[in-house]
Amino acid sequence: MDIQKIRADFPILQTTVNGKPLVYFDNAASSQKPWKVIKAIEHYYTHLNSNVHRGVHTLSQQATGAFEESRRKIAAFINAAHDYEVIYTRGTTESINLVAHSYGKQFVHEGDEIIISSLEHHSNIVPWQMLCEEKKATLKVIPINEKGELLMDAFNAMLNEKVKLVAVNYISNSLGTINPVKEIIAAAHAFDIPVMLDAAQAVQHIPIDVQELDADFLAFSGHKMYGPTGIGILYGKEKWLNAMPPYQGGGEMIKTVSFEKTTYNDLPFKFEAGTPNIEASVCLGAAIDYINETGLENIRQYEHELLQYATEKLAEVEGIRFIGTADNKASVVSFVIGNIHPYDVGVILDKLGIAVRTGHHCTQPLMDIFAIPGTVRASFAFYNTKEEIDILVAAVKRAAAMLS
Repeated sequence: MDIQKIRADFPILQTTVNGKPLVYFDNAASSQKPWKVIKAIEHYYTHLNSNVHRGVHTLSQQATGAFEESRRKIAAFINAAHDYEVIYTRGTTESINLVAHSYGKQFVHEGDEIIISSLEHHSNIVPWQMLCEEKKATLKVIPINEKGELLMDAFNAMLNEKVKLVAVNYISNSLGTINPVKEIIAAAHAFDIPVMLDAAQAVQHIPIDVQELDADFLAFSGHKMYGPTGIGILYGKEKWLNAMPPYQGGGEMIKTVSFEKTTYNDLPFKFEAGTPNIEASVCLGAAIDYINETGLENIRQYEHELLQYATEKLAEVEGIRFIGTADNKASVVSFVIGNIHPYDVGVILDKLGIAVRTGHHCTQPLMDIFAIPGTVRASFAFYNTKEEIDILVAAVKRAAAMLS
């Protein structure tokens, strides 16, 4: 890959912060946008802007065509069997809540169990806690080892006929751990238990084939994969989506309405009530085009190089402790330095033009396991460089000297 050419595609990377060239290492929170996506947003509003599925006029038909073409691109990107298995949502959080509400309403009852892991984002903890409280079900948590890897023997011991769903992340947003999701799915399916994958940190880094994985549900967000905010995807196997009641009521999700009874629309529209985020849906397709043009395997290999380089160079910092040292990791480095609070390190790095994330990263129970208030997290994308990592390492050393 021509990294400098790629960097030129992202205009924000040419800016300065606090008088320093921007070094953006907060990609796990939200990625930057290439010109292809920015121009797609402009094109939508200057040439296509209209509501979808509801008009016979030309603009509505063109907007509908672009909206559904994007759905087809997304389905192809994850190799869904049918494009109607792809549901537009506002993001990973809404996708998980949709499953918790609709699947939970239909299939979870008093005394049942749901399994999550110790590595989960709050968005894959709280909806299941709410469901379990409502249904008087039990939430069980897969433990981890000191490296931040799931203890698979413990997980296998949890599986039984009471378990109605397993919900785990593909890649940990805090530690970068890549979970053995294919093994998890196979083990759960041996008990006829469906599996939901939170892939918010995965789809932009590694190729995903939902059919090869045999995933039942998979969720991700556009803004973490170089697309707009406010758009996400829920993939669900047709058999589950057909069996689940609608998440919301309103326009689009109906076939017929009377004051006595409503019949619901077919997939995917049954789960897409109201006017959708049309612009973001269309422009997510542009982001996928950009990723495909670059090549996910190229991205994966290069980001792995960045991870290895950053881990090696940061290890030179006196007093550093890496949090999350799994054998199989994505491009995330989380660390603490002695007894220095991560927030203080982050403030100094920001003064030097470096954007990292500090805190518990919406994984507070995970931080409690490691007995820390949070970490400094540097998360890399394919537009980052080793030279930027050198700047980070020098800045971390400077921060450590100032705060020790």
